[in-house]
Amino acid sequence: MINSQVVIAGAGPTGLMLACELRLAGIDVLVLERLPEPRTVESRAGALHIRTMETLDQRGLLDGFLERGQPRQHVHFSGLSLDLSDMATRYPYALFILQAEVQRQLEQRAAQLGVRLRRGAEVTGFTQDETGVTVEFADGSRVRADYLVGCDGGRSTVRGLAGIAFPGTPATMTAMLGDVELAEPPAADIFQERREHGRFSVLSYGPGWYRVLTNEFDHVAGRDEPVTLETLRKAMLKIAGTDFGMHSPRWLSRHGDAARQADRYRVGRVLLAGDAAHIHFPAGGQGLNTGVQDAVNLGWKLAAVVRGQAPDRLLDTYHAERHPVAARVLHNTRAQTALWRVDEHTSALREVLDDLIGIDEVRSRLAGMITATDLQYPMEGTDDLLGRRIPDLDLDRGRVYELLHHAHAVLLDLGGLPSLDSVVTGWADRVDLVRARSIEGSDLGAVLIRPDGHVAWITRAGERPDYDALQAALTTWLGPPAFAGVPSAMVERGGDARLGEGGRIDRRMACLQGHPQAQHMRLSSD
Repeated sequence: MINSQVVIAGAGPTGLMLACELRLAGIDVLVLERLPEPRTVESRAGALHIRTMETLDQRGLLDGFLERGQPRQHVHFSGLSLDLSDMATRYPYALFILQAEVQRQLEQRAAQLGVRLRRGAEVTGFTQDETGVTVEFADGSRVRADYLVGCDGGRSTVRGLAGIAFPGTPATMTAMLGDVELAEPPAADIFQERREHGRFSVLSYGPGWYRVLTNEFDHVAGRDEPVTLETLRKAMLKIAGTDFGMHSPRWLSRHGDAARQADRYRVGRVLLAGDAAHIHFPAGGQGLNTGVQDAVNLGWKLAAVVRGQAPDRLLDTYHAERHPVAARVLHNTRAQTALWRVDEHTSALREVLDDLIGIDEVRSRLAGMITATDLQYPMEGTDDLLGRRIPDLDLDRGRVYELLHHAHAVLLDLGGLPSLDSVVTGWADRVDLVRARSIEGSDLGAVLIRPDGHVAWITRAGERPDYDALQAALTTWLGPPAFAGVPSAMVERGGDARLGEGGRIDRRMACLQGHPQAQHMRLSSD
């Protein structure tokens, strides 16, 4: 029987990104893929949004994607254009890049990191116990792992075997798409219209070939209905009155607007991510991006638990943080498909919304939602930056995002706080203490950045740092301090240590909650 610390079912963007995150943390990873060969011609998802590009930048991976993608300044909400040029980011655009190329880039990175990938491996069952998961394959072989993560798509085998419910709303329309050549293409690179019988769009995807998409609101296709060039041509003729001379298809597909979400992202040692956890109509190009961001949220947490540095309950924060994110994506895609309908009432509503998008605050609110740049995870504290992505400040020693290339937590000191050394001693193996100066100027004093780039603790310049809150944040997200390195004297149970303005830090027992030897500890003054 093969052994691995983590088994991932599915070698799409979510599974590959998760594998890379785990390997950065030194975890042995085996990725199982049902298909014997990678998909190389299917366009599928076609864009990376701002937050995903920032995430790739934080791992030092973005340049390869930028070289192969096409920046476009706008995204859309139900076809209504949203300008991104004034977004607070280094990447104020969407990057048009085919999913096959995204997977190729991530698979190369995974191989460099030592991820094992087994193709033609179809998962047919698993059993889990207190120490791990045994995964069974169609060929009768098995693998034993500490954890299993299902990244195996909307019809996830792992989700079904785990008995996880997948509630939501059924399809109310049919969409067809094809990667085809066009003899008579429209003049614009992106051309879309709503007509009496539905909606269509044509996107230029490279020299000589296009993505053609149709939405029929008066037809809900059965799962077994064939998908052929002729059915796509008929749908386009019905809606647009022309097929633009389509021929030579590379890929054809069909989907509806069903929107469903797993009611649990975790059952014991089995977790879900990406389309296995949530499906929706691909409005605004949010699906792949949401899955990659699932992977980055889960990866460092799962690694910390597998290494024994953090308690098992850290994995529960994955569901707590990411389930609401996908729920919001389902919500906004339902709204977008409703706005695509072609009756007079919907047309009037679109005109009103299009007018409102002219207001900067409305446009930026919708753009932040589509690009996931407005995301804020719940955190203890009142500072508005808590839970949000860290700004990529220029420092006297590079950029903030460059500090995250190794997927470590970072305690960034911009205010010259010498006491931080003593505070983080017990976590020295899990957090990088970096002292730097902001070139552009910043009111940040110090900030704890999680491996996924989100802020977990902050103090502003001139404020008195709350070191109790810092140690609580370190314990919550990185696990209890290493016993031998707790930065204070160990005495019998019952008190706490205080370090005042003279350099003494108030460290309460709360910072040790969950440590296996905490019941034998008490912190005293240094």
